[in-house]
Amino acid sequence: MPDLLTPSQVAARAGVTVSALHFYEREGLITSTRSAGNQRRYTRDVLRRIAFVRTSQRVGISLAEIREALSTLPVDRAPSRADWSRLSRRWRTSLDERIARLQRLRDDLDGCIGCGCLSLKKCRLRNPDDALATEGPGPRLLDPS
Repeated sequence: MPDLLTPSQVAARAGVTVSALHFYEREGLITSTRSAGNQRRYTRDVLRRIAFVRTSQRVGISLAEIREALSTLPVDRAPSRADWSRLSRRWRTSLDERIARLQRLRDDLDGCIGCGCLSLKKCRLRNPDDALATEGPGPRLLDPS
């Protein structure tokens, strides 16, 4: 089994904890095999999958979306550059929208942070008497989506 890695080897190489590996496995994001002694072993391509999971999470993609994307990858070989490219194209529009929303938030906060009081009538964070509660949860003025 020279091509197989132990959980501690994968964790060290991927920069995650062994418990994170177990969590990713329970969530269906990675898979392992079992040794004759019933110990987990991972193929080397799991390192790419973990990198993909961590990078995707970092940009705000949910585990459900990551799981769905990973389910489209081949199981009989390591994913190719074309496979990864196809997955990233699926999320491009969503990421562009998220970036635009963050830029609007940043630009709106500039004035508010600049004044420091959060009490001006023009302040985007002001919501007297919680009047916006009827519109639903979350920051209704800053993020109308």
